[in-house]
Amino acid sequence: MPVTVAAESLSSCAGCEISMLNMGGLFLELLKEIRIVHMPLLFDHKYFGQAGEENFIGIPEADIGIVSGGIRNEEQLEVALKVRAQCRILVALGTCATHGGIPALMNRYSDEDLFRRYYRTSETTEAAAPPNEVVPRFLDRTYALDEKARVDVYMAGCPPHPDYLGAMFQTLLDGQWPEMPTKSVCDTCPTRREGKGNVQKIRRFTRSARFQNEKPLSEMKCLLEQGLLCMGPVTRAGCAGLHGNVPMCISARVPCRGCFGPVKQDGNQLLDMLNALASNGIDVRSIPDRHSLLRFSGAHGRLIRASGRSPKGEGRDVRSPAEH
Repeated sequence: MPVTVAAESLSSCAGCEISMLNMGGLFLELLKEIRIVHMPLLFDHKYFGQAGEENFIGIPEADIGIVSGGIRNEEQLEVALKVRAQCRILVALGTCATHGGIPALMNRYSDEDLFRRYYRTSETTEAAAPPNEVVPRFLDRTYALDEKARVDVYMAGCPPHPDYLGAMFQTLLDGQWPEMPTKSVCDTCPTRREGKGNVQKIRRFTRSARFQNEKPLSEMKCLLEQGLLCMGPVTRAGCAGLHGNVPMCISARVPCRGCFGPVKQDGNQLLDMLNALASNGIDVRSIPDRHSLLRFSGAHGRLIRASGRSPKGEGRDVRSPAEH
């Protein structure tokens, strides 16, 4: 009897679902062993019945529930709780679900500030009042899935690599729990490191890193030691997949942006990065945008707003809980 799967997408971009499709032939093979009973991005299954005849969210029971995206409004919360109630195993798929991801960046601003920016001050639209009919009410901030529902399996990544998605499915089908990498991006990075004290300040990535095209990555100096803000020390490895050995951003000579979230599920990328920089003699005050250290992990109360600030940037002083 096939294993049943129910999947939902909340505050996200659908990149995680595209990564599932990017499993290619393996995904087709998995369809022989699983039966997808609910997945709005792949087929039409209405919440309230196909003709709207029901007055409750109707998500079928399933062995495995997969939720991508964070939780930002009341409808997303209701859907997430329904999936949890209907599924034996709940998977948080992607960094938005595990740590808030890009949508959690809005935790820096109040709803009033956001609505004013996007409905009344945007350069590309005519001023208008925020919509208030048939629109789900916003929650106070963007939440990771496990802040509102019990999560059994965490699959971080923006998006997760198809290799790990395939391994996750196969492991669950075998009745076991999947394991994500426990190393950092730095642990898998081949670049050359020269040690502490080689750089005192961090600069924006506005100029290319120093490297020679004809040289292998092992000949390139560590990007952090070049003074670039590389999140490798505090970011979970895995973006290269099961068979790759070079982090994807590093392979393009670009600093890691931190999209796989902290190395440990409950880690704090901001605090850990500040500690890593300070221990290497780098002036943490030189970091151009300190909140960017939480670019992908601003849920769990990590990224909060300073009162009276606007998303347009006038006089903005956004701080993390650690900086208050």
